[in-house]
Amino acid sequence: MPAIESALQSFLLALPALFSIINPLGGALIFAEVTGRRTHEERVLLARRIGIYAAAVMLVSLWLGATLLSFFGISLAALRIAGGLVVAAQAWRLLAVPEEREARKAADAASAKTRDREVGVESGGLDEIAFFPLTLPFTTGPGTISVIIALAASRPEAGAARWGFLLGATLAVLVIAASVRIAYASADRVVKRIGHARARVLGRLSAFLLLCIGTQITLTGVSDVLEPLLAARGR
Repeated sequence: MPAIESALQSFLLALPALFSIINPLGGALIFAEVTGRRTHEERVLLARRIGIYAAAVMLVSLWLGATLLSFFGISLAALRIAGGLVVAAQAWRLLAVPEEREARKAADAASAKTRDREVGVESGGLDEIAFFPLTLPFTTGPGTISVIIALAASRPEAGAARWGFLLGATLAVLVIAASVRIAYASADRVVKRIGHARARVLGRLSAFLLLCIGTQITLTGVSDVLEPLLAARGR
């Protein structure tokens, strides 16, 4: 069935792309350092809220991002080409200078550490830092949002295949959000078992996969532009 095939394909496309850009295991290493003064119960509560907020940010980007751009007159082909280039650029940056991304994430999380000292340990303080900056921009920043919009641009035009695509991508988003929650809640064990060196190797492997996905999205957009021109020329 077209819907089931589209759902499976979009799930297998979105899952590695989102895992590459979010890198829950690498983020857990920084999360453990930032929340070091918290109790285990408070870190678990923070991880749960970050997982929920991250899912909300990604789902809004998936379901509405491409639609909003189309509202401003941006064609699907242009969106695919630009989105694929953005994804490829993000992946290349992760491959070439992963230390730069780690430093930026650490800087984003540092503001959470400062705010953590100011607001104390009450639940309101947890809510305050869980969304900003631990969810946005630390976990799901502009790079994640641009990747999701680019993935949404590769959806089929209409019909059951389109809904299957959105269903598969939505499931991938929920899986990634759940992995963020689990990795952050188990941050202490992640630090002990993986370590920074292995997390960096895993990040580079997933970044290469993300580069291939970005290239494929761009090629799809270029094909959308060239096919009508070649068909008209052949008449």
